[in-house]
Amino acid sequence: MFRRILIANRGEIALRIMRACKELGIETVAVYSEADRDLLHLRYADETVCIGPAPSGQSYLNIPALIAAAEIADVEAIHPGYGFLSENAHFVEVCQSCNIKFIGPSPETIAAVGDKVRAKEIAREAGVQGVPGSDGPVESEQDALAVARRIGFPVLIKAAAGGGGRGMRVAHNDVSLVNGYHSARAEAEGAFKNSTVYIEKYVDRPRHVEIQIIADMHGNVVHLGERDCSMQRRHQKLVEESPCPVLDEDTRRRMGEAAVRLARASGYYSAGTVEFLLDRDGNFYFIEVNSRIQVEHPVTEEVTGVDLIREMIRVAAGEKLSFTQDDIRPKGHAIEFRINAEDPESNFKPSPGLIETLIPPSGPGVRWDSHAYQGYRVPPHYDSMVAKLIVHRATRQEALATARRALEEMQIDGIKTTRSLFLRVLEHSDFIHGNIDTGFIDRFFGQR
Repeated sequence: MFRRILIANRGEIALRIMRACKELGIETVAVYSEADRDLLHLRYADETVCIGPAPSGQSYLNIPALIAAAEIADVEAIHPGYGFLSENAHFVEVCQSCNIKFIGPSPETIAAVGDKVRAKEIAREAGVQGVPGSDGPVESEQDALAVARRIGFPVLIKAAAGGGGRGMRVAHNDVSLVNGYHSARAEAEGAFKNSTVYIEKYVDRPRHVEIQIIADMHGNVVHLGERDCSMQRRHQKLVEESPCPVLDEDTRRRMGEAAVRLARASGYYSAGTVEFLLDRDGNFYFIEVNSRIQVEHPVTEEVTGVDLIREMIRVAAGEKLSFTQDDIRPKGHAIEFRINAEDPESNFKPSPGLIETLIPPSGPGVRWDSHAYQGYRVPPHYDSMVAKLIVHRATRQEALATARRALEEMQIDGIKTTRSLFLRVLEHSDFIHGNIDTGFIDRFFGQR
């Protein structure tokens, strides 16, 4: 096992990783930007290192600064958390060249599954069905038109290196396809320095369902069930739950087996997520792999009892998984609500500032993952999430009741948050009965 780990991240995930390290008896080194001097996890680290100014490009994305901090602090491994450099194959290669273990997949695997075109090829080789579309990159608007006419409109133009909805356009006819093709390429080039795009059939009102996997370096691959992440706004997840309310046991089994096959085919080890679209007829289609821990990993931890962060660290240290597929027997229903510093009443405008009052919810069935505290000033430079409220109960209806109670109990003053949105959503009959899809939030606000 490692003696000392550097956590190359900030906020709640940095604190989450630190807690796992403490329980494993591992010393921790926390890095921070000049804007993050008051982060909670810095109080509990064995050592702290400032890595640069507030902009993430000069701090949390600054590979030379992170490597220098790791070498000065004499760490054996780096945990990237999610976001920032967590899916950057070059960063992993630099870590390896400096004899620092990266707690995540190999650079070859990250590069392969991170390219959505290559990931689709791996999926096909593994017998995992993707959304009908182009066989690879689309090099011209003429090629784009040919693919769209073959599979039929509407279609989705997607950046090969994309994420978070960037480099993505829906087209319903030839004109919107040509316009969308060029605008998606331009946006992808600006966001990812990679203008490659491909085309898929647009699936109307799908659910977004993902499978959590974890694998070791000894050939063992296990899936830990699914998470329904359909509650989204502009492709950004807001609410996640496990299990999916509408998935039958046969589909659940087949989806899990497909995720494991794909993981094996890509040489995957560490924690990761295989994402699917689920249509209204119960068909599922592979869309992408996230080669890192996900924000929503706590719902899987709650229903399975597996500490995913701890298991990631053990795998990176060369140990075998501490369980088999037969050991995974999910129990109950878990739901996570992302408490973001945003104002739902003002088109989700960011709401940084001083948290004047913070009373987190607690009690039976409630988990609160957060780096925020009373007196903490939310900076404007980074992701707006300040906390994750996770509830776990025997049934979904019980989980919904606990969520209402917890949200009403929670108090955050000084900033606007998504709490008000969730309280309204919990009164909506479609959400109560699990009848949602990825467009639910947009329709919900359009009806108001």
